[in-house]
Amino acid sequence: MSYQVFARKYRPKTFDDVLGQDHVVRTLRNAIAQKRLAHAYLFVGPRGTGKTSTARILAKALNCTNGPKADFDPEESVCIEIAEGRSLDVLEIDGASNNGVDQVRDLRESVRFAPASGQFKIYYIDEVHMLSNAAFNALLKTLEEPPPHVKFIFATTEANKILPTILSRCQRFDLRPIPTDLIAKHLLHIAKEEGVTLEETAAWAVAKGADGGMRDAQSMLDQLVSFCGNTITEANVLDVFGFTSREKVAQLGGALLARDTPAALSLIQKEAETGRELSQLLGELVGALRALLIAKLDPSADGEGIPADLWAELVKAADAYPPDRILSAIDVFAETEGRMKWSTNKRLHFELGLIKAIQSLGEVRLSDVIKVLAKGADALGETPAVSVPEAPAPVVIEKAHEAPIAEAPAPPPAKVWEPEPETPKPAPRKPSDAITSRLDSLIASAPEVSEPIPADDPPFRAEAPKETPPPPKETKPAADDSFHHDPLIEHALKALEGRVVK
Repeated sequence: MSYQVFARKYRPKTFDDVLGQDHVVRTLRNAIAQKRLAHAYLFVGPRGTGKTSTARILAKALNCTNGPKADFDPEESVCIEIAEGRSLDVLEIDGASNNGVDQVRDLRESVRFAPASGQFKIYYIDEVHMLSNAAFNALLKTLEEPPPHVKFIFATTEANKILPTILSRCQRFDLRPIPTDLIAKHLLHIAKEEGVTLEETAAWAVAKGADGGMRDAQSMLDQLVSFCGNTITEANVLDVFGFTSREKVAQLGGALLARDTPAALSLIQKEAETGRELSQLLGELVGALRALLIAKLDPSADGEGIPADLWAELVKAADAYPPDRILSAIDVFAETEGRMKWSTNKRLHFELGLIKAIQSLGEVRLSDVIKVLAKGADALGETPAVSVPEAPAPVVIEKAHEAPIAEAPAPPPAKVWEPEPETPKPAPRKPSDAITSRLDSLIASAPEVSEPIPADDPPFRAEAPKETPPPPKETKPAADDSFHHDPLIEHALKALEGRVVK
């Protein structure tokens, strides 16, 4: 028998073997037990998370002997045929190479035929997002109302490229990236089965580098066995894949928190000279800072695989900074990561980002000043209050009538607010309402004018009547000439350029 890689040899065979996808497994088990089987399923998730494996396990559960049932025997002939991809009732189609409308038409023709031996005829289309729009449209009617003996299972890494009309006809299951600790435990299990000595730190380094993909981790372990033999250490993992050890990440994080710029730059230089991937190192550093931020809120949080003694030192060093400072450092590194992605000189951007992060940790902010002032006020037993300066105008008006103080003379702007009752303000061309009402009252008490003022006379002239009119029945007091000397009258005559004719 030819050699079989770990990714194929240790592929999940039953629902119990699927790791990290409990929400999917539980839903499928309940659907089979309650006989609530849909006609189309869609599995979405990153690479290596178990989409194809879960589809095959579902096909086994549907077409097993006396099925459908969730707890089937993976060693029976029907399940072995499905696992090896040679079952006549389970057709696996590659959407990338069969993405035309002609292939979908052939599929529609074959749908009408009954299954050969199983209960259902199952069509599994991998990378279904690669189908063309014409192929999707040709599949719509069959997908909406398939024959009762037909089931469709789709898998994709990019669900956003699938037409909404297809998505609405399927039950969607989102497979998540597998946690690092589960991958590390599974790698240790595989190493034990293969008779290979694998250190826990090495398993953790491989699981961290796999980034949530079990297939990637198994392929890396297979490569390490070929390189190292029966004993695999963390140093071997770092040398083969260019990863950074947890100790180096902890040292770089400690130099950052201590604001030791020369030590941090020296670590980056050494890692670059040994051929380490700086983008991966930056991601590890951001992960450590994130773990420190979570540890401030939840002291029971783990340290992202960092050894316990180094993690305790990092937590102690991070106690000197509030959470917003660590957040600002993470923001700086996030911008740095975007620049490094498209730059050829990654080391330069990494060093610049590190310097900016150290500066952001040491800068003094307004919030720090307010906290210091609040602590000082609490120490004195007073409540800190914000003093609002009073407006200067009311204070000047109140002190305007008081005796001047030689030591603190009144400010010059106070004169602007002092009234000047003796000097009247110049009247405008049009008299105000007060002047008009005063003139009306004075003119009403003046003698009546017998003749109107000619148009060619000056603007304002009052002439005495040529003949004295008969006195009224009621005796009125003689008009007093003092109204001619009234200040308002004089000001009005001056403003209107008039004169009084006696």
